[in-house]
Amino acid sequence: MTRYVYDFTEGNKDLKDLLGGKGANLAEMTRMGLPVPPGFTVTTDACREYLRTGRMPAELLAEVEQHLRQMQNRMNKTFGDAEDPLLLSVRSGAKFSMPGMMETILDIGLNDASVVGLGRQSNDERFAWDSYRRLVQMFGRTVFDVPAAAFDDELAAVGGVGADLSVAQLKDLVLAYKKVFHSHTGRDFPQAPHEQLFLAVGAVFRSWNAERATLYRRQERIPHDLGTAVNVMAMVFGNRGEDSGTGVAFTRDPATGRRGVYGDYLRNAQGEDVVAGIRNTMSLSELATIDPASHRQLLSIMQRLEQRYRDLCDIEFTIENGKLWMLQTRVGKRTPAAAFVIAAQLVDEGTITLDEALQRVTDEQLAQLMFPSFDTAAAPPPLTTGVPASPGAAAGAIVFDSAAAAAATEPVILVRRETNPDDLPGMIAAQGILTSRGGKTSHAAVVARGMGKTCVCGADELVIDGDTFAVAGRILRAGDVISIDGTSGKVYPGSVPVRPSPVVRYFEGEITAHGDPLLAAVERLMIHADHEARLGVHTNADTGADAARARRFGATGVGLCRTEHMFLGDRRELVERLILAEDDASRAEALAALLPLQRADFEELFAAMDGLPVTVRLIDPPLHEFLPPLEELTARVARAEALGEDPGRDGTLLGAVRRMHEQNPMLGLRGVRLGLVIPGLFAMQVRAIAEAAAARVAAGGDPRPEIMVPLVGAVQELETVRAEAEAVLASVPGTPPIRIGTMIEVPRAALTAGQIAGAAEFFSFGTNDLTQMTWGFSRDDVEGAFFGRYLGLGIFAASPFETIDSEGVGELVRIAVERGRAARPDLTVGVCGEHGGDPASVSFFHDAGLDYVSCSPFRVPIARLEAGRAASQAAGSDSR
Repeated sequence: MTRYVYDFTEGNKDLKDLLGGKGANLAEMTRMGLPVPPGFTVTTDACREYLRTGRMPAELLAEVEQHLRQMQNRMNKTFGDAEDPLLLSVRSGAKFSMPGMMETILDIGLNDASVVGLGRQSNDERFAWDSYRRLVQMFGRTVFDVPAAAFDDELAAVGGVGADLSVAQLKDLVLAYKKVFHSHTGRDFPQAPHEQLFLAVGAVFRSWNAERATLYRRQERIPHDLGTAVNVMAMVFGNRGEDSGTGVAFTRDPATGRRGVYGDYLRNAQGEDVVAGIRNTMSLSELATIDPASHRQLLSIMQRLEQRYRDLCDIEFTIENGKLWMLQTRVGKRTPAAAFVIAAQLVDEGTITLDEALQRVTDEQLAQLMFPSFDTAAAPPPLTTGVPASPGAAAGAIVFDSAAAAAATEPVILVRRETNPDDLPGMIAAQGILTSRGGKTSHAAVVARGMGKTCVCGADELVIDGDTFAVAGRILRAGDVISIDGTSGKVYPGSVPVRPSPVVRYFEGEITAHGDPLLAAVERLMIHADHEARLGVHTNADTGADAARARRFGATGVGLCRTEHMFLGDRRELVERLILAEDDASRAEALAALLPLQRADFEELFAAMDGLPVTVRLIDPPLHEFLPPLEELTARVARAEALGEDPGRDGTLLGAVRRMHEQNPMLGLRGVRLGLVIPGLFAMQVRAIAEAAAARVAAGGDPRPEIMVPLVGAVQELETVRAEAEAVLASVPGTPPIRIGTMIEVPRAALTAGQIAGAAEFFSFGTNDLTQMTWGFSRDDVEGAFFGRYLGLGIFAASPFETIDSEGVGELVRIAVERGRAARPDLTVGVCGEHGGDPASVSFFHDAGLDYVSCSPFRVPIARLEAGRAASQAAGSDSR
């Protein structure tokens, strides 16, 4: 029989699948002997069963009652007792941290009778009624979807923040809240404690499928079928007076990675007040002054937790009348810079290995570190300075609500007093977030750091009023542009110029890592990634400048040179002459004019990548793409004829465009077909490659070109082109060895890879075309048509044009690798589609046995990091 409930004394930190992250960590702290209030966890199995059937399993109800009895015995209090009630908190806790996305309800068990008893027992009537008003508000909003604004309006009407209200005001507020509850639900606030508890547990289960939680999981690529656990814990109270409070702490700075203790503390408050950011907090160093004993105990516990988890820990705690209680710990979210610095620190401290350090950083973090920052020397005086909550440089038009941010078509900055989970769509859409309240542990800060989004919090000089805010004697309105610096906390008027990231300058060789903790950490981990990686990282480059930059970034070759890009600009007229040629002589003349231009391009490219392979793809797209669009030409010719004028060249071009027009050109005359139909086209390109290589050899260089034939679907196509190419190569004196291979981008090519390998010395997967041909849709047309709906329905976890479809397209890759190498064991296999720079895809290509991935120059460091991570992760799996 399935067991649905586990006491905190029964679990450990490795049971996240069953107990969720919060429950597993509460159990771990309990096992460590830390001061954790008694409680139990309702498992993710129970959540999945509830979501499947729409009701609580009968076994669950019985198990909860059993664990409640045990908790009552430990606390020497009774749940529902009117004189000295045991009160409970109910908190969500999924396997992966989803800050603020699901639900929490505090003070469960209070009712009209027990609030009086709690006031007498605690000798603090104000505390009791403050707790009751919190319960009605949180219960109504969470369990019955009463709009938060309805409660906020009542709170504002009696003076604002609950901590400042008298007992009489709090009693009036409870009555007002209960009326709000009734008006929105049609029922009275439930007085039975057990009913409150089970309704709360069901609400937490349902919150797994709330729109904001679903959106967050999609953003973070968290599986939708995990479900959430629910943690039921005896209440401890931070709102018991000035010797009580609540806080959030980090064992290292989550923004920079610096060693030390960082966090926020709020006197006479409960945990939601800190996370919500509705009251500005004090630092933990101030806690040492007002409660030194609790501060010392907290530091000792934090040290033990970091040693136990071998990582930065994020901790929630409450102090009740001078007694410290631990409410949660987890491996803390951090900024990209902190991730690299902390990983390197932990290696230095002997806590983790370099392989483990590689798994502690991600490609997305490295990408964010490569983004530019503000050039503060060119910035105007700042409007104000807030708390630097999540680093980066963001500029955009001001918007004051999530809907406006989500609907914006230009970069925007979301400006709020504080954010809440309902703001998630706007936070995702905005370039950055600015709040007037809260600190580094507020909702805005935690979510922004998790998403790598620039955020400044606690800019308390901002006075927000509707669609304006006032600061420093100025009024700014929706649509005005501001810039926010998540590293310094400064807020600037207008758009501030940006400067290159230090990490990019390091990769470019402009600066060294000496003396800079971040650059030193990046350098150390990148060296180890390169050492561990089995996959090589090449670049997609069409010019010598792009290739040279990619080489500085660590590329070990060019995996794709798209020769069609060399035919643009001033050369388009030469291509038109080729297309319009009506006989062999005219065609040969056009090709002869193109030859020296192509040769010069290749010489530049080979020089930039001297000693490294350069894979040159012969021209791929339909030739008509080099001509004006049919509709445009038709209109121009019609206009000329209507005016009695000779359409001239436009008339000739129109005839050619009509002659070459195809209904679906991406499945028509392109790639290898073009080379077979236009005599001399591929031969000209091969000759340009050979002559450029020979010239480089003569100049003392070491060119290593490779020729790639695109869109092959049958081995006979490749054999025909290869025979022509070999004849050309043999005719150019001084040509170095040049390998000939093909691009696997047609499903038939993958299925007949064994045959094709007989004529190819290498394969390179063109996963863009392979994806659209396998799925049967065009990447140019489907993004706005139905991809959003497919992502929302869970048909796609991510766009198959961004991350490889491992089950479909990926299976074709596996088949082609297996069959190709069976026919030619020394076959080199790479990938040059856009997936070559996608980290999840890089990991797949490692597992599939490819030799290299190729990506844009900017993504080369990211692919290097992921190649090393994939190798070290695979090695770790093999050793277990």
